[in-house]
Amino acid sequence: MFVRTESFQEFLKFYPIVSALVAIHLGLWLFIDVFQLGPALEFYRFGIGNNYLVGQGEYWRIITPIFLHAGFTHALFNSFSLVLFGPALEQMLGKVKFILMYIAAGAFGNIGTYLIAPNEFYLHLGASGAIFGLFGVYLYMYFNRKELLGPANSQIVMVILILGLFMTFTRSGINVWAHLFGLIGGFALAPPLLKGARPFSIWQNRAKHSKAASGDIAFNPNRWKRKQTFKTYGKYIFWGAILFLAALALFGRL
Repeated sequence: MFVRTESFQEFLKFYPIVSALVAIHLGLWLFIDVFQLGPALEFYRFGIGNNYLVGQGEYWRIITPIFLHAGFTHALFNSFSLVLFGPALEQMLGKVKFILMYIAAGAFGNIGTYLIAPNEFYLHLGASGAIFGLFGVYLYMYFNRKELLGPANSQIVMVILILGLFMTFTRSGINVWAHLFGLIGGFALAPPLLKGARPFSIWQNRAKHSKAASGDIAFNPNRWKRKQTFKTYGKYIFWGAILFLAALALFGRL
């Protein structure tokens, strides 16, 4: 569920919303921080979260900060988190529900920031509130829809959530309110979004997309061997990715 075994081409086909969000994160970072293009810089000034300007009626700043990041490490951390934890939800919810949940959870985090942050001139940006919204949905599954997760994935969700909350409260420069309200927003949205949801299955994705490619339907004698390889090494790859994220969070600028 959280171990990515798809090829790059499969990932783009199976999870177009996650792929597009990652492209937006990294593309905006590239155009703003590296190329410093005029329109991109204007969008940055136009879109950064600013509690004072939201209070003056610039309500779009509740949405636009979700797509902006404070440097490469910040953009990479959130994009990597999205690649690990977004695909399963995109399949389970469907494309429309997934993007609505992602934006709504991020907006809920920014609304919480506006209502509670003590400094009216508080500036903020990043997709962390939306990412925590993913965990809010998983947390709801943990308590109410365990058949969608299974025991092993339930343990992973709780470990990662505890780690995320620990870093939220122990690192400086973190928008704590966006994280907490994004988590609450994802949890609150989960019941209607998960109606009719089925457990994640990579084979379901491959079966659906193989209908247009006859070569995928043919028997592949190496398929079982590849599956066993992923089963053997996938958990090491996953936890290596988690350690990488933790290192970015601890030593990077978030």
